[in-house]
Amino acid sequence: MTRSAHPLPPISSPKPTRTRWWILGLLLLISIVTYIDRVNISVAARQMMPALGLTDIQMGQVFSAFVLGYALFQIPGGWLGDRWGPRTVLALAVLWWSIFTAATAIAPTLWIAEWFGVLGSLMLMRFLIGVGEAAALPNFNRTVANWHPPRERGFGMGLTIGGIGIGSALTPPVTAWIMVNYGWQTAFYLAGLLGMGIALLWWWYATDRPGDHPHVNKAELELIIGEPRIQVEDRALTPASRTGQPADRLDRHRTVPWKAMVQTPTVWWLVISYTCLGYVAYIYMSWFYLYLVNVRGFDELHGALYASAPFVAMTVFCPLGGWMTDRMAHRYGVNTGRASIGSAGMILAALCIIVGTNVQTSFLALSLLSIGAGWLYFTVGAFWASTMDLSQPHAGTISGIMNTGANLGGTLSPTLTPWLADQFGWSVALGCAAGIAGAGGCLWFWIRPSDGLRKN
Repeated sequence: MTRSAHPLPPISSPKPTRTRWWILGLLLLISIVTYIDRVNISVAARQMMPALGLTDIQMGQVFSAFVLGYALFQIPGGWLGDRWGPRTVLALAVLWWSIFTAATAIAPTLWIAEWFGVLGSLMLMRFLIGVGEAAALPNFNRTVANWHPPRERGFGMGLTIGGIGIGSALTPPVTAWIMVNYGWQTAFYLAGLLGMGIALLWWWYATDRPGDHPHVNKAELELIIGEPRIQVEDRALTPASRTGQPADRLDRHRTVPWKAMVQTPTVWWLVISYTCLGYVAYIYMSWFYLYLVNVRGFDELHGALYASAPFVAMTVFCPLGGWMTDRMAHRYGVNTGRASIGSAGMILAALCIIVGTNVQTSFLALSLLSIGAGWLYFTVGAFWASTMDLSQPHAGTISGIMNTGANLGGTLSPTLTPWLADQFGWSVALGCAAGIAGAGGCLWFWIRPSDGLRKN
């Protein structure tokens, strides 16, 4: 027999599976749930306050209790993710805050209320919800660092944090409908059950590392871990982590380089710049609706509708900025790729806010201020990817430090903004926010994430 003159076609290598994107989709769901559980009480307060005899000031204290717990436990939440893995920490965190979200409905009748009163019981529930949610974003960062190659990390965090906009936009109308038809307690029960279900789904499907997941093929694993690493620490990866095998046992005994973090200027500039972002972001979350109604003359119904516009902009701009910082980093290098998006986004946000504050037309002001929120969140992917670039093994801890700064800024602006508006007018109050955003953008000229942490 003669051999065929036509050679056999080459055997094509299998395409990479897409399990990492399913993991990212679950992170997006968790992100949406975090903001459902964060925002729902601001809507339910309409029935809660008269039912429980709470004043505006007391309700404000309940809101602040969440921010306190959220700010204090950012670093511990990130450290736990680095040490024990995001699968376990995220599942327990979501379960934790979901339980206390549901418990908010019965807080006035708990035995705690007998000791500390209804106000104290509600404040404790909100504080504990904040403690749980503090682990969310640092462990999102830890997961993206494990599951995505450097060229996808900015987009991964941008898409995930984009859940902020989705959750913030969906929660008010849905919670209001539930509250009107079934009572304010039901809104907390349903939100708690939703979170518990997603916690179980995350625990069932996710793994800490792609090499542990049964649905990840060799091609996807090589895509994730096969690229040349950017981070200084990654040049010394263990053989186990190079092959995608579980490295949790090693991670749990890894010493956190606190001294190196303190001595690295980029860490400080990131924290300060993200503090500037947090200051401005919390204005949108706390005062934007009242600004539209009291200053721009929208009625309550239309003001409530238009107040969601900044969050819609965040949902669009957040993943877009993450995608662009990855493309820029791939083409021009990490330092330029991150800084160009971080600085441009915050400076454009400042310009939109300052112009939007001073224009006369209400709808033009609404549009510019909403786009300003979008540009602000355009930078989020660059911020969070930079913490992975600095040190992938400690991405959870570093991002926890950075996000602590954002929440320190967030505790200041809801109080300082109305004081400035009362003393000098809203143009000055929002102009101050614009100046802070611009300053945060300028700090990116000193942020160099690809240099890594300083050696001890």
